[in-house]
Amino acid sequence: MANTTKSKITEDKIIGMFMESVLEHEKVPSSVFKFCKEHNIKEEEFYGFFGSFESLQQIIWNKFFDNSYGLMQKNKQYASMTNEEKMLTFFFTFFENLTLNRSYVLIIMKEHQYSLEGLKQLKGLRSKFKDFASTLIAERNDEKQHKIFKYNAPLFAEGAWLQFLFILKFWTEDGSPGLEKTDIAIEKSVTTIFQIFETTPLEKIVDFGKFLYKEKFA
Repeated sequence: MANTTKSKITEDKIIGMFMESVLEHEKVPSSVFKFCKEHNIKEEEFYGFFGSFESLQQIIWNKFFDNSYGLMQKNKQYASMTNEEKMLTFFFTFFENLTLNRSYVLIIMKEHQYSLEGLKQLKGLRSKFKDFASTLIAERNDEKQHKIFKYNAPLFAEGAWLQFLFILKFWTEDGSPGLEKTDIAIEKSVTTIFQIFETTPLEKIVDFGKFLYKEKFA
């Protein structure tokens, strides 16, 4: 009789194995071959879901975003929130999810020497986050009758992304109980940037954000 047993390997299972391996060895596995051998799976099973460890890590960040956004959408009050409240809710939800996986994220960040802009694994997250930020500013633009008062959505999204990187870096270094300083940083950061957007040209905000990032994290 032919063997009808099917592999139960899934994307989520491989992600779980990968994250566990990173936590146990405090680094990314040296090769797909060794990783698969360690977890008793076939290489073709791994490559059926991921092209490399780099693409796997990108998907993990994407899942952090998707899970956070999904939880946000389940909030019955979300639709009636202001754009600022929606952004705050996203940040709080996202970093709560990161905190549940803090040990993994800190190891990954340390391995890349905190060079956030150079992390290719954030590529997908950056795209998703900027789409979200662009949607928020588009909603605000719909409320404005005159074109001269409308905001440049791509530029706003870039400024919001720089703000996100700032908070992510802050979170990795936060040693306060319950990471309460990160919560304060999120609230002040998002509130301030929305206030500035109302009165300051976006180009100046983006330039200032880049300056702060280079000064603090270079």
